[in-house]
Amino acid sequence: MPPTTTKVITMMVFTVGLVISTVACSETKTASDQVTPTTKIPSVQEVQNHSGNEVQQETLEESSKEPTEHSHTHEHLEELNSNYLSDYTIFDTVFGTETTVTVVNDSRIITTNALPDHETGDFPNAGNPNTISAQSSTYEYTTNPVNTGSAKEVHVPGVAVNGVKFEPGTAETVTCASGETYRVEGLQEVFNLGMDFNNAHVQPTGAYHYHGLSELLAETHNESGRDLIHVGFAADGYLMYISTSGAYSPSYQLSTISRTGSNCVLSLGNHGQGRSITVEGTTPDGSYTSDWDYVPRLGDLDECNGTVIDGQYAYIITDNFPYISRCLKGDFTEIRPMGPGGPQTGPPPRNNNR
Repeated sequence: MPPTTTKVITMMVFTVGLVISTVACSETKTASDQVTPTTKIPSVQEVQNHSGNEVQQETLEESSKEPTEHSHTHEHLEELNSNYLSDYTIFDTVFGTETTVTVVNDSRIITTNALPDHETGDFPNAGNPNTISAQSSTYEYTTNPVNTGSAKEVHVPGVAVNGVKFEPGTAETVTCASGETYRVEGLQEVFNLGMDFNNAHVQPTGAYHYHGLSELLAETHNESGRDLIHVGFAADGYLMYISTSGAYSPSYQLSTISRTGSNCVLSLGNHGQGRSITVEGTTPDGSYTSDWDYVPRLGDLDECNGTVIDGQYAYIITDNFPYISRCLKGDFTEIRPMGPGGPQTGPPPRNNNR
């Protein structure tokens, strides 16, 4: 981490005996690569969506299904150290970050005002009318995750070590009179959602959150100077990393099937209806979540952007879709936001099993 006289970080240092590099990636189809210790189900609190609506708690039914998808095993040369696996506090007088993490028995409790400990873009801006403000958020995740082998969709897949949440999806949609609904992607070039250089923006509640890879987040928390940087905790208890070299590639590609839908309009959450959008016959370009197909073994990562690294399952934040995990492989409980007419789920990426 870059030295500073304004940031105070207190922690009990815990060294992970996880070895890394960017070479010798080989596939295996056995289930023995999955990590299956015991766990208790964690909960996520203080979650709201872009439209600022109230939240309700929804427990996602978990599967005990054994892993059937392929996994990757990575052999590495360097040791990864993380200072964020035991109790720690981040107090930054420049950016206002106040985050305290306590590990009690099998739970990691994260209490935070959710202000980032690095520079951000200007808010409000042309695509985002909201102002960053301190939150009062608490997350509780297990420290002993269980990999079920089944992918479960998630709205807030985790929280960064600085207390800022990861939330790759949006509340914005394009809805067609013919019945189709397309979820707008946060990181695309058609609709201006006011993202800054951290691939992040602000919800109506004032909550700053990441939609994709933040280089400043990685730089701020890169104590080791090595390739894999521990930047967050997933809601199922597994760890989240950024590879500074981009060594891990996702397994998604753009669909080749033209979109369908007539009389379509852009819905801007609680800001009402937007302009008419032409959808029928257009080519998928990444503007919508459903533009993407998951193709097993296409890249290094599974459908949740995860992989097994030296026997430990982990999620990787990437420069390409899905950027941040849209699903998790472990047991978890999530509080999901409510939007007009019900939970904001939207069409997921297609799964192209070939």
